[in-house]
Amino acid sequence: MSTEPTSRPRWTRVVLKLSGEAFAQPSGLGIDETIVAQVAREIVEARREFGLDIAVVVGGGNIWRGAVGASAGMDRAQSDYMGMLGTVINGLALQDALERLEQPTSVMTAIAMAQVAEPYIRRRAIRHLEKGRVVIFVGGNGNPYFTTDTTAALRAAEIEAQAILKGTHSGVDGIYTADPKLDPSATKFDEVSYIEVINRGLKVMDSTAITFCMDNKLPIVVFNLLEPGNIRSVLLGNPIGTLVH
Repeated sequence: MSTEPTSRPRWTRVVLKLSGEAFAQPSGLGIDETIVAQVAREIVEARREFGLDIAVVVGGGNIWRGAVGASAGMDRAQSDYMGMLGTVINGLALQDALERLEQPTSVMTAIAMAQVAEPYIRRRAIRHLEKGRVVIFVGGNGNPYFTTDTTAALRAAEIEAQAILKGTHSGVDGIYTADPKLDPSATKFDEVSYIEVINRGLKVMDSTAITFCMDNKLPIVVFNLLEPGNIRSVLLGNPIGTLVH
């Protein structure tokens, strides 16, 4: 498969953050193979056009959310580990969709499960990227009480990515002053600072992830993942979504 770049992207190495809910069927649970195939196709097209390095962090909310289990009385750590296993299922689904498009991949997990995924080793992940593979990070960061948003920020810093692309799945195309589905007067930010996100309590990523990105100068682009062509548009630097920096 040829990956000779034909366009110059805004960044040459990125982490794409996908929520588990983005993969969900209309019921909000399970995996919608059509959506997974669409996301895989856009990743492959970006790789072929730009020749950039793409790593992916997937959530597991379509299978299990640790906070939901904890709110129902489960031990929080136990519930979070269950959620981490959900991210592995989603990662394997994305790997299958990518490899059916002849895109080499590696699934790397923070929780050991040698039969289905490699253990996460930073230097090996970078080497996979250099060889043109899409690296899918699963299992969170291996610890309870942390979200996959924080994992995306951590992995981005570790592999020296230049940006985090956070895809939304609810039809909202960026960050607004309020929930635009509930408040028609809400206005969209084209750009916003990390501090403003924290001070205004804007729903972008959890505060740990935002603070980490601020400390490590990692820009975040929040955009509508399910709008066809948006991954390419973000990589070209087109004015879609919201840039947090």
